[in-house]
Amino acid sequence: MEELGIPELTSEQTEEICAIAEEAARQYVLSKVRAKNVESLNITAEVEGTKPINLALDVDIALSQKIENIDTQELADDAVKAGFVAAEKYLRELACHSQK
Repeated sequence: MEELGIPELTSEQTEEICAIAEEAARQYVLSKVRAKNVESLNITAEVEGTKPINLALDVDIALSQKIENIDTQELADDAVKAGFVAAEKYLRELACHSQK
């Protein structure tokens, strides 16, 4: 991520950014596939550092065998992108608040 001018993150903010990224990724997957067709969905987010931060987001999906027309790797990759977008939005909000 580019430099957003954010302050050093607190442990609460680090936890919040992980939760936001995970939830955005989960919501993305569930917007594309019905929950009953998801065999397993494991999402992990991890932040290293406080300034700058490195966010690692991993999405592992197993779909029902009934679902044939969805590429699970592409779905996982797109869910990761959605998580990063949500995390960046959160960081931009922090940057705006810290400059006031």
